[in-house]
Amino acid sequence: MLSDFSLITYSFPANNDLTILPISDVHLGAAEHLTAEWKQFCDKIYNLPNTYVILGGDMINNATRSSVSNIFDETMRPFEQKKRMTEMLKPLKDKILCAVPGNHEKRSGKDADDDPMADIMCKLDLEDKYRENLAIIKIQVGSISGNGYKNPTYVIAVTHGSGGGILTGASVNRGERFSYIFDGVDCVIMGHNHKPFVTQPEKIKVDPFNNKVTFKPFKLISMSSWLAYGGYALQKMLLPSSYAAQTICLSGSHKDIKVTM
Repeated sequence: MLSDFSLITYSFPANNDLTILPISDVHLGAAEHLTAEWKQFCDKIYNLPNTYVILGGDMINNATRSSVSNIFDETMRPFEQKKRMTEMLKPLKDKILCAVPGNHEKRSGKDADDDPMADIMCKLDLEDKYRENLAIIKIQVGSISGNGYKNPTYVIAVTHGSGGGILTGASVNRGERFSYIFDGVDCVIMGHNHKPFVTQPEKIKVDPFNNKVTFKPFKLISMSSWLAYGGYALQKMLLPSSYAAQTICLSGSHKDIKVTM
């Protein structure tokens, strides 16, 4: 398995811009999984040009005997969840930029030294795009004959995330605090909390060689879940979170990241 700190690099010289759809917390197999919406989404991506996806973990629900999720509530066995997810992602394999597992996939590692997310990526022949905890991808958009402004390079860090917090503010605080460990990253993408949001903090950058102090903004994106409200969330009195898939657009004409929901 490749190191979390082994960069995944891409160059898209023919593109004027690039669209990325971050996907996390699908929870295929859960009773609350938005089955119709997820299938429609996968079918739609297949026909979108210049559009790629990031897989942020918890793609399957993967209830086990020792997990919080109740195995008797699952709509299919974990093996079938893994098989079905692989089948749904297979037509999209050339669009997958990277993948990391979530805490639901990691249940199998604790119980049986297995990683369903790694198995899915291996089956898709995308082992080199998989990272166990953190994926850092570098994307150059536009002609290589540009000057760095007309063919900008973007660095994106992807992790599933961890920790609880009923209110969105707790997730924002945790995500931004983690994001500050990175230097030179344009965007940090996380999942886990089922609360879709976008913030834009910035870091103070000191250049001692040129005696300059500048400010570098970066985006923190929290991905949506694909679950209807109910079940575990209702039992634990968690707040409903709306399904809102995000679209990330990387400009190739100048360095700019736009996020819409």
